[in-house]
Amino acid sequence: MDSFPQNALGMVIKMTEKAAEMPEQAIAFQGAPGANSHLAALDYAPEGLPVPCFSFEDAIDAVKQGTAGCAIIPIENSLHGRVADIHFLLPESGLHIVDEYFMQIKHCLMAQSSDAEVKTAMSHPQALGQCRHYLRERGIIPVAYADTAAAAAFVAHADDAHAAAIAPRLAAQIYGLQPLADAIEDSPDNITRFVILAPESAKPESNGPVMTTFVFEVKNIPAALYKAMGGFATNGVNMTKLESYQQGSSFSATEFFADIEGAPGDPAVDRAMEELSFHCNSVRILGTYKQARPRTVGPSRRA
Repeated sequence: MDSFPQNALGMVIKMTEKAAEMPEQAIAFQGAPGANSHLAALDYAPEGLPVPCFSFEDAIDAVKQGTAGCAIIPIENSLHGRVADIHFLLPESGLHIVDEYFMQIKHCLMAQSSDAEVKTAMSHPQALGQCRHYLRERGIIPVAYADTAAAAAFVAHADDAHAAAIAPRLAAQIYGLQPLADAIEDSPDNITRFVILAPESAKPESNGPVMTTFVFEVKNIPAALYKAMGGFATNGVNMTKLESYQQGSSFSATEFFADIEGAPGDPAVDRAMEELSFHCNSVRILGTYKQARPRTVGPSRRA
């Protein structure tokens, strides 16, 4: 908690103490008050009690330790790709993905004064990446920080009149900064996908489309991935995400993070997962949950 800027710490302590009174309603997020994840927590669970955490690991630990009922974690952005390494964080946590939430992201450039001659802009690397064209066109140097709102808190007390922060406009109000420009993201279609993590797995209702997220490691043999994916194609299961990554230092076998439409128990999904398992060293389901946003557009999008 002491890692937060001093001018954010008081609010962090108050929010944490309030959530401790009703931990089952607490929803942990990464960032200082006013961060995009804070806004997502408020939008997703208006009756919830947001709990600021300095890192993604701290947010996950809050759920594991019972000080929060769930955590809301951003995992991918439409402009800048992966946010949190959920495929590293989640499998070792013992938590489950129980829901997803999509939020449009709006970035505001803010500084200590309205006439500041901005030379640097501090923010989370994701926010900087989502505003890279705006910054480059104006010769503003990006400076990475832990999160958007914490960057605003830091700039508010910095001894640098040329420093600015990129954060939600709410952060300017909280930390006493002057908004210089709104909606500076490189595209108005700037969407971040969040997942909700909880100690127990979800049982989504059967009256709507659902998603299943899993990780798997293919066998280190020729065409293993091709063969592993065949079951999804032949059974008509739509795979909406497939991302590779390396676990450990051996580089001997690739692991994958995947999303599909459907759930275990569906005959087509069960057949596809059975064929997947045959060609893999390991398969681990991270969660099955209600789909928050349609994925399938037409037959051409089927796996």
